[in-house]
Amino acid sequence: MKGKFDFSERIKKLTSSQLIIPVIALFILVVFNLIRDPSFFSIGIKVNNVGNNVLTGNLISILNGASELVILSIGMTLVTSATKGQDISIGACAAIAGSIFVKILRTGSITVPTIFLGVIVACCVAIIFCLFNGTLIAKFNIQPMIASLILFTAGRPIAYWINGGATPNVESNLLGYLGGFIPGCPIPSPILIVILFILLILLLLNKTTLSLFIQSVGINEKAAKQNGINPVFMKMLVFVILGVCVALAGSMNVCRIGLINHEKILLDIEMDAILAVAIGGNSLGGGKFKLAGSIIGAYIIQALTTTLYAMKVSSTDIKAYKAIVIIIIVVAGSPVVKEWVGKFVKRLSAKAVKVEAK
Repeated sequence: MKGKFDFSERIKKLTSSQLIIPVIALFILVVFNLIRDPSFFSIGIKVNNVGNNVLTGNLISILNGASELVILSIGMTLVTSATKGQDISIGACAAIAGSIFVKILRTGSITVPTIFLGVIVACCVAIIFCLFNGTLIAKFNIQPMIASLILFTAGRPIAYWINGGATPNVESNLLGYLGGFIPGCPIPSPILIVILFILLILLLLNKTTLSLFIQSVGINEKAAKQNGINPVFMKMLVFVILGVCVALAGSMNVCRIGLINHEKILLDIEMDAILAVAIGGNSLGGGKFKLAGSIIGAYIIQALTTTLYAMKVSSTDIKAYKAIVIIIIVVAGSPVVKEWVGKFVKRLSAKAVKVEAK
């Protein structure tokens, strides 16, 4: 009897876990691809254009291709938690940050100090623009999606203006190392950058009270204020973090392709970032969050995209297929479905107890 009860409790905890849906979704994607093509996740080594041995394969492509999305999903998760809404201008702000990065790089020869300076200036500018949204939200209580609609509309034209209405190239081996591979290291640099960024964010959230304060503001702003937490400051702070995320994503994308195209850079990535947050089991209404869920959600989106390309689905149809799959995942993780699953598990446990009693 006790063993049955313990088992049912474990099942109940498992089904109520925030990460259960994204983990199951990722598992299904993996199994589907292994059945469709057993070699889909195989990893090989090839020699690239500069003669270095590098890792290759769909798995590497997924991890590498999702790098910008993972970083932006982290920022979107914190903003969603604190403000109970989403910033839809992150793609446009990334275009601005990327344009600033290119502007700095083109002031002289591209060296390591110049690249660091470019990233720092891009971070500062991105933070200023993100704080513009944060001010409208925190001080004037404007809905996040409405507040960010301004930069969503105007951000890419601003990025175009920064470089004088051009799409300049920036060619350098150093940029190639950051956007591709560092000599002697077979792992793509964006993957390493993402790992380092995740570790820094986790260190910040776990070694300080920042995570607790952000969630407190998102759950009940008035109660948080009564307990000495400044809601306005916390909301502004998450937009500072988002600015850093935006600048890193924009700069990384510039390093990948070697130019800034204000119209195409990270186009529609704000929608994917919001979906990553939702797929990860985080409430879009704010409050508690799990960064792990958003990170898994970002990789699910990239894995789904890679899978569809491998199945020869045209680029024009991919969005429709992604939408169908994402709807299924989001609905499966909804409170209604979770409640139904919980009741179903409870009924099964009750029947098992009755059978055992007999």
